[in-house]
Amino acid sequence: MSIREWPAQERPREKLLLRGAQSLSEAELLAVLFGSGQRGCDAVTLSRNLLGHFGSLRSLLAADAGTACTTPGLGARRHGLLQAALELSRRHYLAQLAAGPMLESPLATRSFLIAQLRDRPYEVFCCLHLDNRHRLIAFEELFRGTIDGASVHPREVVRQALARNAAAVILVHNHPSGVAEPSQADELITHRLKDALGLVDIRVLDHLIVGDGRCLSFVERGLI
Repeated sequence: MSIREWPAQERPREKLLLRGAQSLSEAELLAVLFGSGQRGCDAVTLSRNLLGHFGSLRSLLAADAGTACTTPGLGARRHGLLQAALELSRRHYLAQLAAGPMLESPLATRSFLIAQLRDRPYEVFCCLHLDNRHRLIAFEELFRGTIDGASVHPREVVRQALARNAAAVILVHNHPSGVAEPSQADELITHRLKDALGLVDIRVLDHLIVGDGRCLSFVERGLI
């Protein structure tokens, strides 16, 4: 039976409009996004099958293009829809951060960073550049590494902060292992960057490590 033949209150799109997106299951939300199923399979059933195949919504969203494009029922078009929806979510978090002082919205900051970095299969080093009122100027990915680490060059960090006319920065990197504990190398580069940026009067407010669903703060650990 086609979804068009379902009772109106059970159709995902109509249900969303009537009761809100929070009332839909993950499969129903995906069905709204996809807009259609495939031969012999409605959009909700297709979505359930994909969630079962990948094991979770997170794994489905994190699938690389090569895997997605060869998965029956997913393919390039639906993978593109998922990635566009994911990027819209990330930009929504970024817009929240730009609305006011960064340090007044630590939860929004961490939510944004987790959305950006949690599922990266490699280590990424980033900077949040802030003005003298600690409002966001830009979020910038500076260095990308392997699953083991990223080479961070203090000169480039200083150059980019000056180019952004930043008064302060928050350093950020992820641990693909999911364990948000600082290594000795993390502590060493933090102090090197703090010293280098201090020479041009740019403050390092914190260094955050993104793990699996959480952020560790160097300030809260007393490491800065």
